[in-house]
Amino acid sequence: MTLKFYNRRTVLRLSTAALATLSTAGCLSGQASSSLAVTMPDDHTFEPKTATIETEGTVTWTNESDIQHTVTAYEDEIPAEAVYFASGGFESERAARNRVTEGLIAPGENYEHTFDQPGTYGYCCIPHESSGMVGTVRVR
Repeated sequence: MTLKFYNRRTVLRLSTAALATLSTAGCLSGQASSSLAVTMPDDHTFEPKTATIETEGTVTWTNESDIQHTVTAYEDEIPAEAVYFASGGFESERAARNRVTEGLIAPGENYEHTFDQPGTYGYCCIPHESSGMVGTVRVR
C-alpha cells in the first residue's frame, strides 16, 4: 500500500475546489430553503442579491459591515396579499423613508422576516439605495 502525502497548499486547493463544486451544485439545483441568511458586507450589497425561500420561510439579514443599513421593502414590488416588511417594524415604505433612523440595523445586528405569500419581493437599504444596495426575495 502506497501512502501519498500532500502539502498544505495542495490540500487547501483541493478543498476549495470541492467546496466550489458543492456550492455551485446547490445553486443550480434551484432548491429553496425554509430559512436563509442574507448578509450586508462592507461593499454596500446584499449577499445573495437574490434569495429563494419556501413559503413560511424566514430570511435573516445580518449587518456585517461597519456602518448602519436598513432592509426596506418596495411597496410596489411585493405581492398584493403580502404583509409589508421593513427593519424598524414600519407598515409602509413611506413611513420607513420618513423615519429611516428608526429602521437602521447596527453593525453586528440583524433583522428577520417570515414570508407567508409566494411571489417576488423587492427591497433596498434606504441610505445606500443610490449605490445599488437592492435585493430580491423569491418565495415559492
